[in-house]
Amino acid sequence: MSLKICANLSFMFTEASSLLERYVLAKQCGFSAVECGFPYEYSINELQQSKESAQLEQILINVYPGNISSGELGFAAIPDKVTEFRNSIQLAVTYAKALNCSRIHVMAGIVHSPTTENDDVYLTNLKYASELFEKENITGLIEPINPHLVPGYYLNDYKKAVSIIKEVNSPSIKLMLDLFHLQMITGNLTNNIKNLLPYTGHIQIAQAPHRHEPDSVGEVNYKYVFGLLKQLNYDGWIGTEYTPAADTKSGLKWMDMLKNLD
Repeated sequence: MSLKICANLSFMFTEASSLLERYVLAKQCGFSAVECGFPYEYSINELQQSKESAQLEQILINVYPGNISSGELGFAAIPDKVTEFRNSIQLAVTYAKALNCSRIHVMAGIVHSPTTENDDVYLTNLKYASELFEKENITGLIEPINPHLVPGYYLNDYKKAVSIIKEVNSPSIKLMLDLFHLQMITGNLTNNIKNLLPYTGHIQIAQAPHRHEPDSVGEVNYKYVFGLLKQLNYDGWIGTEYTPAADTKSGLKWMDMLKNLD
């Protein structure tokens, strides 16, 4: 079994300013699938045409996050944004279905001093989303994001994420296991990967702490990690949510680590 890698078009191939142009660049570099964070500045027709002309599979999109420049990063844990949350879920489902994409990252939002009110609305919103996702055969993903990168992001703890997944109790809500965030939040990757993999619906990678290519200087031995994922029979997709240290294409030599993992 080979590990499956999809290119993150929000982070990679930024040599092309347009997301639409990055589909063909990913194809030219040998990728068969892509993910992207925020496709909503483009029409569904534009995205469909770019994806189909490049003959790529769309693995993942995020929900509409709101106004990022004003500090919004999703609505799921924001009590007075329930309408915005539901609208963002409906919009994401519309885009995902058009792109034949089966995973949506549900973003929690910025909450600097969480209360039980945030906890309650987050759980209620995820249950609402899970029912819609189940009908549409979509997997919703929740992702702890480390506070060094995004101070105040509501979901920043893996134990809490697993507890929420168990409480929602739906096959349509799973964990986004970003190994960059996992290293920055908890470390102890071997045991944490083993413990978290049963709840995981998607994996993302980047070196820590600078979020560059997996073979760049940093804290994580990705050749070992890839071997571990293969040993654990992980058969899902791995998204490349890293910022290339230079140009994207020259940085892809890290993929040689995927060879001879047996």
